[in-house]
Amino acid sequence: MATLTTQVVTRAGVNPTYGAVAGGGDACECDPDIFVHIKNGQASPITVTAAIPTSASAWGAVVYTNTVVSVTNGQERMIGPINPGIYKDPTTGLCTLTYSSSTSITIGVFKVQEP
Repeated sequence: MATLTTQVVTRAGVNPTYGAVAGGGDACECDPDIFVHIKNGQASPITVTAAIPTSASAWGAVVYTNTVVSVTNGQERMIGPINPGIYKDPTTGLCTLTYSSSTSITIGVFKVQEP
């Protein structure tokens, strides 16, 4: 499992970079201003799962389950915000991401920064 680097989006912009996802999953920083961008280069759809730890499954009056997003073949999805109150693993302090397949899948993690 790789820990992904967060890229900061400012008013000046960002030249985004994307890397291959890890077969065993990845982890990213948690913050209300963070989102992940998944690109599916396969000929088949995949699913991306953002794990919600058991300790965060009941946040306030709302019960959460893992976020599962389908990414159609040849398409892209942005997932977020990666709110720490929901996604932060109590052991690692990170959000855990897993994929139904890792072939031809790339990812970038971005944080929108206020001026």
